[in-house]
Amino acid sequence: MLHVVLFQPEIPQNTGNIGRMCAITKSRLHLIHPLGFKITDAALRRAGMDYWFSLDVHQHADWGAFKASPHAPQRLWLIETGPRRTIWDARFQDGDGLIFGNEGHGSPAWLYEEMGEALSVTIPQANTALRSLNLSTAAGVACYEALRQIGMPE
Repeated sequence: MLHVVLFQPEIPQNTGNIGRMCAITKSRLHLIHPLGFKITDAALRRAGMDYWFSLDVHQHADWGAFKASPHAPQRLWLIETGPRRTIWDARFQDGDGLIFGNEGHGSPAWLYEEMGEALSVTIPQANTALRSLNLSTAAGVACYEALRQIGMPE
């Protein structure tokens, strides 16, 4: 199983798109609070997110709670714009987690330090003058590269 970890996401539509991808790929979604929005039954129905209830989603009060969770991934990869190595250089394994920072600020500096250069990768860009991909697009690209390497769950 692959894990997709969103660190303090701010935009509900991005989280919804990523949740749908996780449900389709049988990946576990981790949401690390605080979130920039509320997840309620009414809001999910209004957004047409009926798949949310078949999604393997875990919410964590903060980074420490996530790390202490028995449902946390075995190994983590930080997917960000700064690293020199790309997702194509990574050797993903079953049980890995892909961490994505939030839309407004990315990942905090302390998370880069904790993860280290060996487990921090970026998505290649032909046009490096542009900032980065949208969060849900980036999560999709990285998730499918990891699944290409480890295989799609049955």
